[in-house]
Amino acid sequence: MLDKLFLEKLYSTYNSRSFIYSDPIMFLYSYSDPEDVEIAGLIASSLAYGRVAGILASVNKVLVKMKPAPSEFLKETPEQELLKLFSGFKHRFTTDTELADFLISIKRAVRTFGSLENCFVQGLNETDITIMPAMNLFVQKLLSLRSSPHYKSSLLPDPSRGSACKRLNMFLRWMVRKDQVDPGIWSTIPASGLIIPLDVHIYNISQKHGLTKRKSPDIKTAMEITGSFRSLNPEDPVKYDFAMTRPGILEEKELKQLLELSV
Repeated sequence: MLDKLFLEKLYSTYNSRSFIYSDPIMFLYSYSDPEDVEIAGLIASSLAYGRVAGILASVNKVLVKMKPAPSEFLKETPEQELLKLFSGFKHRFTTDTELADFLISIKRAVRTFGSLENCFVQGLNETDITIMPAMNLFVQKLLSLRSSPHYKSSLLPDPSRGSACKRLNMFLRWMVRKDQVDPGIWSTIPASGLIIPLDVHIYNISQKHGLTKRKSPDIKTAMEITGSFRSLNPEDPVKYDFAMTRPGILEEKELKQLLELSV
């Protein structure tokens, strides 16, 4: 098991605004209105696959076109115009058609529920230990609101099919937690129910330290690892996520300590 004192030291070192330049969360701090923050957050997190430089470039391409306020942009831009505006966009597997369809689903969700937070809490139940049921319903609602539901989406995961939902769990961490890194603009969802955004860095560290014995980085593995972290911080099981992933992303010496530390 990872040493909590070591994790706290890592947290105090890396969980700082000075390190967000290496993460798509950086874009959220361009906005003050919660509506803009949550929309920018869902876009930025959904595009967060691949190399960091490519992710940041792609997110910037989208949000630049939505200046100065993503919420007003979506309210005022007709659905048929979105594909024209983002024609030619490409981020790895994500096409311009997929992106436009995704933005339409966000536009419709905000119009229907008032905000993405209101959409998400439709599936929230006080008896749920984690946000998994609400996350499932949130994804289904967004998928159902697309203009072309038959298209496969590279931007929305399917928890029911075993996806670890790394990008969506990262978005939810941003929205719910509040500290030097996470803006925490949503107030209706408990941080205790969050699930670790399972990427290769967290998975390798967790295997090394016995937080999981599972061989596949799927949602069951993410839940198992989250349970281990919940034993350290019952009210905030994903507290160390940003700090634990920085050494690997920044290729700093603490990565070796995370992989080799034995306690």
